[in-house]
Amino acid sequence: MKALLITIGFGLATTLTYAKDANERLKEASAVVQEMMNAGDQGIPQGLLEDAKCAIVIPGEKKGGFFLGAQYGRGFAICRNESTRGWGAPAAVRMEGGSIGLQIGAAETDIFMLVMNDDGMRRLLESKFTLDANAGIAAGPVGRSASAKTDAKLSAGILAWSRSRGAFAGLTVGGGTLRNDLDENEELYGKRLDNKEVLTGSVKPPASASGLIASLNRFSKEEGERARPAPKKP
Repeated sequence: MKALLITIGFGLATTLTYAKDANERLKEASAVVQEMMNAGDQGIPQGLLEDAKCAIVIPGEKKGGFFLGAQYGRGFAICRNESTRGWGAPAAVRMEGGSIGLQIGAAETDIFMLVMNDDGMRRLLESKFTLDANAGIAAGPVGRSASAKTDAKLSAGILAWSRSRGAFAGLTVGGGTLRNDLDENEELYGKRLDNKEVLTGSVKPPASASGLIASLNRFSKEEGERARPAPKKP
């Protein structure tokens, strides 16, 4: 099985530890959405966020030194709530896997993905799936114009972007996995819910998720409001 290779400049030493808790990570995820959507012509087309069923946000971790690249991150998946038409409760995810090449220096990389169709949604609701072409993963287009949304991109189940905020050597990564993070779900909700229960159920979001939900609502509505025709006068 040939993995899709996406250059994301993402490396991590295997000895790194994580001091942040789930609530702090939710605040970082909100900041990632705002910064990536506010990037102007280098940002994510807002129309894609408007059309997306779910989003996956993995805030970057600091890393450095000279080491074999290793892919590891913690973040959240969040889907639209059909009853409120806004975004619902976030479910914790872990991104794990191998990588190719050596990294020199320091880097911090954020990962942002959009689930665009039912097939991508089906993958997301699995307890674990591989991030490759067979799962319908494709590198997302960059830019505000509608021309960025090509048929090839829109046919993908999941579109992926990354952003690096430090000096790094580019790293091509493929074949990683995305899985449920039951420990962080327990931290957020008080019990070990799997992501399908969180994303498709009536779970109430924790207070710390309010910023992430507000950011997604804001940016997904901006394009949608412009696209809607004005109501006809009676």
